[in-house]
Amino acid sequence: MSWIVELLAGIGVGLVGGVTSGFMGTSPGGGLVIFSVLLLGAEQHVAQGTSLITQVPPTGLAGVRRYWQSGNRSPLQWIVWIGIGFLVGGAGGGYAAAAVSDAVLQWTYVVYLALLIAALLLRRDRKDGAGAPGDPAELPWLPLFLIGTLAGFSSGFMGIGGGLAITVGLAAGLRVPQHQAQLVSLVFSVIPTNIPAAWIYWSKGLMVGWPAITGIVIGLWVGTDLGARMANGVSKSVLRRVMIALVSLMALYMTHKALS
Repeated sequence: MSWIVELLAGIGVGLVGGVTSGFMGTSPGGGLVIFSVLLLGAEQHVAQGTSLITQVPPTGLAGVRRYWQSGNRSPLQWIVWIGIGFLVGGAGGGYAAAAVSDAVLQWTYVVYLALLIAALLLRRDRKDGAGAPGDPAELPWLPLFLIGTLAGFSSGFMGIGGGLAITVGLAAGLRVPQHQAQLVSLVFSVIPTNIPAAWIYWSKGLMVGWPAITGIVIGLWVGTDLGARMANGVSKSVLRRVMIALVSLMALYMTHKALS
């Protein structure tokens, strides 16, 4: 595969992953792993390493900006404690992933996607203003640290961004308003907290070529903004149905890969 073909294929992966990220309000790792396998033909470990490495640049800035413009805020205390936990969990997840087979990673990813679908279904009646007002003084540091640790471990072990664990942990566990929880999740697609996990994969050579890496980063910059624009143009009910359908297709594809 020539470098031009690799670059174009990478742009395609980045665009799809970015659109998915901006549309769903999460980090792009979930889509990047799937589409690196599907479009680049990468093995599971390589797809996960590629996902983590291409998430180091702040490609989620457009999504963060749109949530911020809507009046949502991410208290610094939350970012600090979640970030510390993320760094600890990310390194542990990266080392754990290197010790297991592709099949284990694939089935773990299927379970992750199933949990994401369940979270989307269970969240259908939640109102944005429900639960606590999101005052930083009301949230102790330990739950935030544990959420960050879980998010970091899932990021390192499955090569994703950890955004689902942050969103669900804040919204369902700590009763933070949904849009605010998603903003905090997207902030971690800007802060390079996945560097320890990404370095573990990079040091073992678990990544695609640099032309594809470059293309993915370019595609993420464009796709994330496009996805955020699309999400703001549809109703919540339509957005939820599209999200559930997309994640279900991803889960079916990864199940097929795990069985083959």
